[in-house]
Amino acid sequence: MFSFLNNIPQVTKNLLILNVLTYIAALVLSGKGIDAYSMLGTHYLNSPLFQPFQVITYMFMHSLQDFTHILFNMLILVMFGAHLERLWGPKRYFIFYFASGLGAFLLYNSIGMWEIFELKKHMSQLGIDVNVVNHKIKEGFIDQIMYNTEDEHLVLQRYYDLSVSTMAGASGALFGIMAGFAVLFPNTELMLLFPPIPVKAKYLIGAYLIFEIYSSLYAVNDHVAHLAHVGGAIVGIALVLIWRRTDRQNFW
Repeated sequence: MFSFLNNIPQVTKNLLILNVLTYIAALVLSGKGIDAYSMLGTHYLNSPLFQPFQVITYMFMHSLQDFTHILFNMLILVMFGAHLERLWGPKRYFIFYFASGLGAFLLYNSIGMWEIFELKKHMSQLGIDVNVVNHKIKEGFIDQIMYNTEDEHLVLQRYYDLSVSTMAGASGALFGIMAGFAVLFPNTELMLLFPPIPVKAKYLIGAYLIFEIYSSLYAVNDHVAHLAHVGGAIVGIALVLIWRRTDRQNFW
């Protein structure tokens, strides 16, 4: 295992280790009744559960119920991230990774923040004290929130669902890495597992990105932050195009 780690460039290796350690720590805390997933994952900026540090920590927190979430993310990190770090060096790669993660965070917030804002306005019109609701959400006492009509109940339920909604994982940053790789090395052939056939990066990663764009519009209830994936990819593509013009280099 240690010889495997020695072959991975420094920033990618540190990101891999941090993700794995965070996952293990979250499992331990979960066994003690502490919800690290909600605490370290990120919420919408105007959610009562949002904390500034979540902008960074969400990139290292993965689903505890689905081990494949962190497994596939770490495989992508090593496969594509290590390659880009060797190409760019640690400093540029580090900037690229976290810029893509930030882009994922911002696009994830674009719709949810607006809906929470509108729900707060609606609650105020109904005479519901938003500050009291936020306090009870923070304390976990949602069942104690009183309502008089079905309309109030529906608004409160939707507000609660959006407030506790959590985005976590390295996927946004990794979509930036994959998109950047596809721009730099569009004709590099990647081997599929099922079926085992080679497909050029521009087709495979491009198709994956198109699927994420489609899913962000239509797969709204599958509990996957498709908008975050798209946001990471947009930033990744933009940075590669800017840097490629500056460096006057093309990679095929």
